[in-house]
Order: sequence, then structure tokens, then C-alpha cells
Amino acid sequence: MEKFILHQKTYDFILWLYPIINRLPKNHRLILGKKLEEEGLNLLVNLINANNLRGEQRRSYQQTSSNGLDLLRILLRLTKDLHLMSVKQYMFGTEKLNEIGRMLNCWMGRTK
Repeated sequence: MEKFILHQKTYDFILWLYPIINRLPKNHRLILGKKLEEEGLNLLVNLINANNLRGEQRRSYQQTSSNGLDLLRILLRLTKDLHLMSVKQYMFGTEKLNEIGRMLNCWMGRTK
């Protein structure tokens, strides 16, 4: 059941992220916004793939998801540092990513 909650939390994060990406200035939207979008969607896809696999393949997708989560954190921080999102938005987004990370780490711990 928790894996489905993890998917939903990730989906909700992506839904929250899209309006922010759409409000980025065009020159940032085409590079930074596209990367944020791609990494968010890749995270969701990797989590779904991990849920559908077993053993070493599952662990591989879980690790890829964890790496993607770290990249999303960095991209979100870069967006804030470039003053393309408010500190309040950044705090909200990082809390969502931290929640996803805690759930993923718990799942990874149970998989070993």
C-alpha cells in the first residue's frame, strides 16, 4: 500500500510543480523548466517500474529514483537561488521532496 502512496505523493509534487514551471521566464523555462519537468516525470516512472519488479532490478530502480530525487532537490534550489520561485514555494517543495525521500528510503530498507 505504501508504494501507491509514494506514487501519489510524487504525482502531487509534479502537479504542484507544473504551474511554477509555466510561470518561469521563457529563457529559463526552456532549459531549467524542461529539466525540472523531465526529472519529476522520470522519478514517477522509475518508482512505478520499481514497484513492478523484484530483487536486484527493483533495487536498481529504487536507487535511480533516489538519485533523481537528489537532482530534483538541486534543481529546485537553483530555481530559488535564481529568484524564480519564492522561498515559501521552495520550502513547500523541499518538504514534499523530503517526504517522498523518507518514504523511498523506508521502502529501500525493506527491500534489502
